[in-house]
Amino acid sequence: MDTQLVLLAFGLTLLAGLSTVLGSVFAFFTKTTNTKFLSGAMGFSAGVMLYISFVELLPEGVEFLSEHVGEGTGNLYAIVAFFAGILVIAVIDKLIPSFENPHEMHKVEEINQVDKKNGLHRVGVFTALAIAIHNFPEGLVTFTATLADPALGISIAIAIAIHNIPEGIAVAVPIYYATGSRKKAFLYSFLAGIAEPIGALIGFTFFLHFFNDLILGILFASVAGIMVFISLDELLPAAEKYGEHHISIYGLILGMAVMAASLLMLG
Repeated sequence: MDTQLVLLAFGLTLLAGLSTVLGSVFAFFTKTTNTKFLSGAMGFSAGVMLYISFVELLPEGVEFLSEHVGEGTGNLYAIVAFFAGILVIAVIDKLIPSFENPHEMHKVEEINQVDKKNGLHRVGVFTALAIAIHNFPEGLVTFTATLADPALGISIAIAIAIHNIPEGIAVAVPIYYATGSRKKAFLYSFLAGIAEPIGALIGFTFFLHFFNDLILGILFASVAGIMVFISLDELLPAAEKYGEHHISIYGLILGMAVMAASLLMLG
């Protein structure tokens, strides 16, 4: 396996995961929510994820699976994996309490209205845990996608990094206001984000021995389903919550356009 490619895959995963830390830095200087910025960012991230899912991940999953088991069976496997990915992330979201769920967006003002410091601290800790659970498979995906196609890996890392910034805010704000400690808020955001490179490390260990078209195809198709669900269940509805619907749609279109252009340049 190419050492430089492996290092690139780890580096992209690390950068994507630790963008939660960037979110925590924003949180220290944020008293109110910039709804226009967040709506645009959420829309942009959704555009990136949807474009990657339907134009890159799912078709590549079909291609890998078709090469391994034949065209008809490969298409069937890809469809099953796609909807299995949606089911898995939907179940995870269902099991996580609404306020601690990273796929339920909240304004800074709303977080600060949690009455007791212990309540704020609990929100921060559980949010960090929930984000870590979500980030683990994202790290695995970014890593394996980069090994298969560096251009695709870069695109996924960008989408995940943008998506992780508001998650870092969701961790840092309650921890900071509960403890008054920037260090603790920063630490929890860091721990939530570091789950992504840990996922990559485990992925490297696993795929070093089992890396083949079947596994890669199933992974790509299932992650396409996960990203579609996140975009439709989290990112776009956030625009309605923030009251900036049109800005989010403009961001979505821009995200698709930027990804289309970047894939052409990186391809």
